[in-house]
Amino acid sequence: MSTLNKSDLASRVAEETDLGTGHARLAVDKAFEVIERALAAGEEISIAGFGKFSVAERSARTGRNPQTGEPIEIAASTVPRFSASSALKRSVKG
Repeated sequence: MSTLNKSDLASRVAEETDLGTGHARLAVDKAFEVIERALAAGEEISIAGFGKFSVAERSARTGRNPQTGEPIEIAASTVPRFSASSALKRSVKG
């Protein structure tokens, strides 16, 4: 399995569109920035046929230090989530 980074993604967008590499890179960067800002503002992003980006709250909990086994307190946090659409899941499954 190979890894596709942001630069590779922009190159593939450029190959499959009439955009030059620089414009494709800018489009990819801006799309990620818009998603990031929307999530930071507590918004949900739903892209039909792809999936949904959302924000979830994790409550505080007690964990264990894997080296010592001692209990540690894990603070509450806000985390991004992604839920793949049924169409994306079918596509990946083959």
